[in-house]
Amino acid sequence: MNNIIELFEKEKSVQEFLSKIQVNDYSYLVNELSIHHGFLLTYLTFSRSQKFVVYVASNLYRANQAYEQFCALAGFDQVNLYVVDEIVSSELVAVSGDFRFERINAVKSIFENRPKIIVTHPQALLKPLIPKARFEKGIIDLQVGKIIVSSETVRNLVALGYKKMPTTSAVGEFSVRGEVIDVFSPYQDNPVRINLFDEEIESLKFFDPETQMSVSKIESFRIFPISELIYDDSEKDQAVEKIKKDAGNSPRFLENDLNDIENHNNLERINKYIRYFASEPETLLQYLTDKTVFYEDYQRLEESYQHLLLDLETYLEHLDKPPKLDLFFFYDFHNLFYEVSQKIYFSEYKKSLSGVPLNDIIPLRGYGVIDYQNDIRNLVADVRANPNKTFVFAFSKPERLGLLKEIFGENQMIFENPEAFSGVKKGKINLLLSDNAIGYGFYESNSEVITEREIFKAIKVPKMRYRSMMQNAKPITSKEDLQIGDFVVHYDYGIGKYLGIKTIDLKDIRNDYIALQFSNMELYIPVEKISLLEKYQGSEGTVPKLTNVGKGEWEKKKTKIKEKLENIAGDLIALQVKREQGRGFRYPEDSDFQKLFEADFEYEETPDQLKSVRDIKADMEKALVVDRLICGDVGYGKTEIAMRIAFKTVYSNKQVAYLAPTTILTRQHFHTFKDRFDKYGIRVELLNRMISPVRQKEIIADIRAGLVDIVIGTHRLLSDDVRFHDLGLLVVDEEQRFGV
Repeated sequence: MNNIIELFEKEKSVQEFLSKIQVNDYSYLVNELSIHHGFLLTYLTFSRSQKFVVYVASNLYRANQAYEQFCALAGFDQVNLYVVDEIVSSELVAVSGDFRFERINAVKSIFENRPKIIVTHPQALLKPLIPKARFEKGIIDLQVGKIIVSSETVRNLVALGYKKMPTTSAVGEFSVRGEVIDVFSPYQDNPVRINLFDEEIESLKFFDPETQMSVSKIESFRIFPISELIYDDSEKDQAVEKIKKDAGNSPRFLENDLNDIENHNNLERINKYIRYFASEPETLLQYLTDKTVFYEDYQRLEESYQHLLLDLETYLEHLDKPPKLDLFFFYDFHNLFYEVSQKIYFSEYKKSLSGVPLNDIIPLRGYGVIDYQNDIRNLVADVRANPNKTFVFAFSKPERLGLLKEIFGENQMIFENPEAFSGVKKGKINLLLSDNAIGYGFYESNSEVITEREIFKAIKVPKMRYRSMMQNAKPITSKEDLQIGDFVVHYDYGIGKYLGIKTIDLKDIRNDYIALQFSNMELYIPVEKISLLEKYQGSEGTVPKLTNVGKGEWEKKKTKIKEKLENIAGDLIALQVKREQGRGFRYPEDSDFQKLFEADFEYEETPDQLKSVRDIKADMEKALVVDRLICGDVGYGKTEIAMRIAFKTVYSNKQVAYLAPTTILTRQHFHTFKDRFDKYGIRVELLNRMISPVRQKEIIADIRAGLVDIVIGTHRLLSDDVRFHDLGLLVVDEEQRFGV
């Protein structure tokens, strides 16, 4: 890898760029480059300056890609990921703890003054945060011999987002037993145990949460928040008072949120009330004092922001918000550039940025190398046609390099032996082993770096996985699953509110009971019967009506629901019988193009991915009408499954419709599909309200005529005027949001 970096750094245009940014904190446009050049320039800037470098990708998908690349270049411990889910409504209903911990880990690096490459995207960078000084005030510093007040420490931990539990076994929990406080921070492999002697810290130890045995002793420890919104009791009381005042006569709208604020629950979801806790929230850029910010593609950043506004508009249309209530979701677009003295914009093309103030334009005179798609014949022809060009073939696998040696040898091509490599030879064919190299080319030096990825589509390490933003409802299996104030559904009694666990002595027998508040009474359910409870699942901002126990209300409702379900079941059975009696289209077996398309996937498939694709193809190759439900968390490859099946469909002369719930998701999928399908001559179109009416009519006409192979869209696809020439596959993304 060092050889590749050194070769890149020697380029005249790269040296010009590095020398300029070291002298002046200006705004620069770097054009005539590929995304790989941008990654390398960002990495070199970071390695030379050792100050924080922020890389702003155009969206969450590209941020994840950039993060992986920077981890390969700089090392995992030198890169932070600062991202949020891009769908406003889902982020406010259910939020990934992984994303939150990643963001706070980036903030942690700032407070520890450990410069990193921070990879982000517009919605994350525009997220309002409490002022930096308030966040810093919340950090708890512990040291052996320090005097602390146990009750005060407990209150501070709650303020930082930690949950008090009987025992500490999961990240974000803490527990208290006498003079022992256990805390599990997400930034450590094990929880820490604070042993007190009266009010003095006697010892600090990491311990195994399963065995409770000590792992190692430490002299000091820093407890960082696990939420970006932190507040103490005084700040909470002031905020609640202001919220209630602004809400006026809309207490039902607030009930869930006020409950969450009171109990420090769902802090990410209530971040929209941040102006009630901090009159002037800040952003990550304001947390950073000395930084260089790289912007991946200005035009796409603008597009991403516009789609974000539309998504917020859609969300607010369905939110019965009191007019005076001051909800704050994200800052304006210009805040991406606020308090940034050194800004560097990347643009692939030789052009300036309209309306963006620039101090200088630096043309890199670079280009992206050809993706050969396993086409060895064309690779050999291109190398032979450029005898004076410097070629560097940098592979991570010796067996791949050996295969290339055989190919060049069979074609009587002279190359530099990798076993005797002593530096890149100009005008020669250089072969070398290099982990995580990336391909690029330069016109000025007449040189190219080509990796196994561009030739063989080499298997890479799978990208980082994250839990889903939208968790499915599930039965309650433990009292730890419940928070005071949660609405629950009891199988026999109906909808109630959880009040906590109460210990009751009954006939000299002491037992724990679940306290539930119903409309007309409070009931106590033995904890052993907890399986009869499920969390109530309702839409954002709605409060369910509590059941009137003993009046037959719940039984009547269950009877009606049972009747409806029986009717629905009957309809579904009839429909399924009709479908099974009908004949579907029998798809042919995989073509060579299908195999090439699937080899184009740059990550290693999971066994579940391969099984899903195999099973669906088996269905397609029968003359049946078939439904398949693919379940998996974000980042686990459902889109790749859809693309492979879509490819098979199109190459059988059928059309594909891909339905997604928001304009942002459709745009993301559109770019992903375009990147993969364009090279095969497959036409992919986007249909949502961001497309002009004139263009929509053109696309719809082409869909009807069979000129569009794949169309990706929102509910617009379901309109009466959209008619397909021959639809073979319907993909419904996030089916639960369409009532499927």
